[in-house]
Amino acid sequence: MPALDRALDILEALARHTAGLTLTEISQSLALPKNAVFRITNVLAARGYLTRVGDERRFRLTPRFLGLGQPAGGDRPLTEVALAPMRRLRDTTRETVQLGVRSGPGGVVIEALDGLLPLRIVVDRGLRFPLHNNAPGKILLAFAPPTERDELIRSLDLVASTSRTITEPDALARECDRVQARGYSTDLAQADEGIHCVAAPIFGRHGDLAATVWISGPARRMLRETFPESGRQVRAAADEITRLFQV
Repeated sequence: MPALDRALDILEALARHTAGLTLTEISQSLALPKNAVFRITNVLAARGYLTRVGDERRFRLTPRFLGLGQPAGGDRPLTEVALAPMRRLRDTTRETVQLGVRSGPGGVVIEALDGLLPLRIVVDRGLRFPLHNNAPGKILLAFAPPTERDELIRSLDLVASTSRTITEPDALARECDRVQARGYSTDLAQADEGIHCVAAPIFGRHGDLAATVWISGPARRMLRETFPESGRQVRAAADEITRLFQV
C-alpha cells in the first residue's frame, strides 16, 4: 500500500523534526513527489493530526497522536483518569502539573495543567524529554524492569544540560536506586537552569509502571528544602491516579 507507506514515512520524518518541515523539505528528504506529499499532508491536517505553523507554514504533528497510544485503565484513557487528581495537585501546589509516559528511549508529555501563579512553567503536550536529566525521566528509568533499566542506562547519551546533570552511568544507576527507595524523584535544575521538578510513578493493574506525574516550578520558589513535602504531595496524587487507573 504505497500511500500508507508514504504517510507513515511523512509522520516519522515529522516526529524527528520537532520544529516542523515544509512541503518542499518533506518532498526532498523522503524523495517523494511534491503532489503526493501535498495530498497526504492535506488529509492528515484535515483529520487533525498535522498543523501548519510559522511564516514558512511548516507542518508539525499535533497532540492528537498522544491519545492513540496512551495506556488505558479499563475503558478510560489515562489522561481522563488522571485529570481530577492533577487538578487537585495543581490547586494545592499552585505549580504546573504534567503527565508523561515512556516513548522509546525517552518520555513524552501527554497532559499538562498550567500553574496558577504569574511566573509559571508552560509545557506543550507532545514535548519529548530524555530520561537522565529530569525528574519524570528518572521515574521512567528507575521503575523500568531491572534488565531493561540497565540496558537503557548503557545506551543513553548522557549529555550535560547544566552543571548538575548526571553524566556517568554508575552515578545514574545509583540515583535510580535512591528514587526507588524514596518513591519520588527530583530535578534540581539538572535539565534547565532555574527550573526544579518533583515526580512520582503511576502503576498499572499488574504493578508495572504506566506513567509519571510531576510538578515543575521556578527554582526560587520550589526550594530544595521543600522537596520532601512536594514529594509527599506528588506521591499522593500519583497513588490516587494509580487507584483509579487500576479499577
